[in-house]
Amino acid sequence: MKIGCVKEIKNREYRVGMIPDNVKSYVNAGHDVWIEQGAGVGSGFSDEEYEKAGARLCGSAKEVWDGVDMMVKVKEPLPEEYVYFRKDLILFTYLHLAADRPLTDAMLASGMRGFAYETLIEKDGSIPLLAPMSQIAGRLSVQEGAKYLEKTYGGSGVLLSGVPGTPKANVVILGGGSVGTNSCKIAVGMGANVTILDINLQRLAYLDDIFGARIQTLVSTDTNIENAIKDADLVIGSVLIPGKAAPKLMKRKYLKEMRPGSVIVDVAVDQGGCCETTKVTYHDDPIYEVDGIVHYCVGNMPGAVPRTSTIALTNATLRYGLAIAEHGLEEACRRNPVMASGVNTYEGKLTCRNVAESFGLPYTELQSLIG
Repeated sequence: MKIGCVKEIKNREYRVGMIPDNVKSYVNAGHDVWIEQGAGVGSGFSDEEYEKAGARLCGSAKEVWDGVDMMVKVKEPLPEEYVYFRKDLILFTYLHLAADRPLTDAMLASGMRGFAYETLIEKDGSIPLLAPMSQIAGRLSVQEGAKYLEKTYGGSGVLLSGVPGTPKANVVILGGGSVGTNSCKIAVGMGANVTILDINLQRLAYLDDIFGARIQTLVSTDTNIENAIKDADLVIGSVLIPGKAAPKLMKRKYLKEMRPGSVIVDVAVDQGGCCETTKVTYHDDPIYEVDGIVHYCVGNMPGAVPRTSTIALTNATLRYGLAIAEHGLEEACRRNPVMASGVNTYEGKLTCRNVAESFGLPYTELQSLIG
């Protein structure tokens, strides 16, 4: 199979879908790899390293898109890339279709086969291709939130840890999954008062076992959320329903009850955000203010640390990509039914139930299409 990787064109996105080590793995397995020149520079990987690993360097993104059987990316394609869509192409990347109707429509119209990292769910319930970015985004959320609490950025001027004789900052985390757990780890480590909310009592019990008396766990209800955020200096939204739009847990009316200069970091922005006032921002202009509350809603947070993020992501994606390259998408899904959960579009059909429900579109089970 011919495998391709192009430079990401999303604003301030420096990650890359494949590193030279991945190229070597594909080449050693008998596949051809086409890389756009400069694709890995933002993550610290030179063209020479890719070439040495056995890749064919291409002078344009079009050359790669038009020549390969499977495109390996990081972020969802932007509108200017829709022209490259075709029926015989496999797209292997983050898609977040539930928050992007135009992309969904374009993929369905082209008939391409779209494999979304974020919806692949293993037998144990884990989301292995989302987990590394969730870990990074969770840790970054506290780091960024702490920065934008500084008065220079419109924050309230609160230091998360406080100092002797001053109160610590209050951090509220909505969602106790991978993002929330990693946010909690950093916030606790920085000395903040941490409250974490989730609908899953077993998850709350786990977090209580891990962090003990250093955190407050609460069941996620409208009342508990509203009460918790009244005293919050930093709110982190980390809610995830794989493939589905994030629920709007943070109502706009709650903002008026918060202290001016408090900060919201909505990590769920890729799936539409869990705050009613969320809108996508970028690393070069990451914040805006609503009702006196600073919002940080960057849609590709891990892109701020591309070297770490790229290595972590490709460590997770490689074995699934190799399976598709070796057997083809259909046979790979037959051999490992888990992989079917990653397929969101197939020959003009929506094969991810949560995406279909988000738009009120027909859902088709992948197995009925591939046998």
